[in-house]
Amino acid sequence: MKLNGLHILLTYQCTFECEHCFVWGSPRQTGALTLEQVEEILKQARDAGIKSIYFEGGEPFLFYAILARGVRLAAEMRFSVGIVSNAYWANSVADAMENLQPFAGRIEDLTVSSDYYHCGECLGERPQNALVAAKWLNIPTGMIAIAQPDISAPKTHGKIEDEGQVMYRGRASQLAPRAASHPWQMFDACTHEDLREPGRIHVDPFGNLHICQGLVIGNLFEKSLRQICEEYDADAHPICGLLLSGGPAALVTEYHLEHASSYADACHLCYEARTALMPRFPELLAPDQMYGVGL
Repeated sequence: MKLNGLHILLTYQCTFECEHCFVWGSPRQTGALTLEQVEEILKQARDAGIKSIYFEGGEPFLFYAILARGVRLAAEMRFSVGIVSNAYWANSVADAMENLQPFAGRIEDLTVSSDYYHCGECLGERPQNALVAAKWLNIPTGMIAIAQPDISAPKTHGKIEDEGQVMYRGRASQLAPRAASHPWQMFDACTHEDLREPGRIHVDPFGNLHICQGLVIGNLFEKSLRQICEEYDADAHPICGLLLSGGPAALVTEYHLEHASSYADACHLCYEARTALMPRFPELLAPDQMYGVGL
């Protein structure tokens, strides 16, 4: 497996508890990387041939000193660097400028989240402040906006260019009753992730490498990222292999799982199946933070 990008989940903590969140971000979540761990991850990324690093979470600005130092190190190591944030820190354009100044010239993308989940409106004031400040600092920007699942609510749809749809995994699985459902048998393929050659992967505060949120292929605090990439065999992985051969429906049939008759999408069925399989594969379906355990 050859990777180009590594997304560093600096923390599972977040200022929000958005309904659509894959990782159950919350002020009550635990798990954050130390500076020493960030340095180790960056060294391993360089050794593995990674070109792009993103810092995200949770909300990475909650650990501002670690984020700033991590970005500086990554830029010095000549990675292409980006940050994903909800811009809670941008109370004004001046505030946003102060927070973003250390990243000017070091990051090639600042992506902010702005939608009804985060702001109660399409484009919130704080994300707007962050985007304006970034423009003044010559920091390229992007925006993540996710539509509400209820397609009968026109005020929440089509207001933002490239507005994405909910994928019903993590906390977002709780939104499934608001969406149209489909027979479980039709979900016979994983359509959102390339499980053989993903291109990019996520590492969490515990060293877990997620090929999809909550689906782990190794731990780089136990084995190097380069070695994990070299040894990874998607078809032999007890979860990825089945997803490749028959999608989430194959997890249900192969492991004889109890299931509903219909689901909102393939992610919904996959997430519910993986939740049921956590006790059987605790190292592969982890950590508890990805499955809302204890919240």
